[in-house]
Amino acid sequence: MSEIILMSDARVAAVPVEENGEPLVDVRDHLLVDDRKHEDSLGAEVHLRRGVLDRLLRAQDLLPDGLRLLFVEGYRPPALQRHYFEQYADELRAAHPDWSADRTRSAASRYVSPPEIAPHSAGAAVDLTLTDADGRELDLGTALNANPEESDGACYTGADNITEEAKANRALLGAALSAAGLVNYPTEWWHWSYGDRYWALETGAPAALYGTKELERW
Repeated sequence: MSEIILMSDARVAAVPVEENGEPLVDVRDHLLVDDRKHEDSLGAEVHLRRGVLDRLLRAQDLLPDGLRLLFVEGYRPPALQRHYFEQYADELRAAHPDWSADRTRSAASRYVSPPEIAPHSAGAAVDLTLTDADGRELDLGTALNANPEESDGACYTGADNITEEAKANRALLGAALSAAGLVNYPTEWWHWSYGDRYWALETGAPAALYGTKELERW
């Protein structure tokens, strides 16, 4: 298995941002949207940068007949990102009081990006899965947003401890999204992004296209 670069890696933070000013747009007229994150995000989650949405639509066209993308979460306000990160880091600190601050931060970043570089807060990342033509979610091995502890690592995109059906479905999802120009965060099969620092590092782009974005309303 190739090296997994975590969001906490200094190489990610070192990528410069050349913000292109692209707006956040509402995806609900374009994609099948699930509302499981609505209570936390209060509607912010249905937004993405225009270039990311364009690539998701391209990916959907590449899926086999009868399959659709199910959009769960896009933009995440920075304050909510900080809350998620600190909440998970607190859980890890409680479970591993002997860990150093750096180790806790690194472990937390397997599941929630450090707030200062978070792709979701740039409107550059999406959490999504697949459904059939009737809207039923396919088996992708774990619940979307399962953390490494509760899933015994099965949330990692390349995990072996899932069924062959789940592996095949992950491969279908990955092939379409990769062909459309998005990159996966390999500790989360559902997390894909375009234009953020992680994408730039993975693709060799000289800079990220999107930086953290604050919205007063949406």
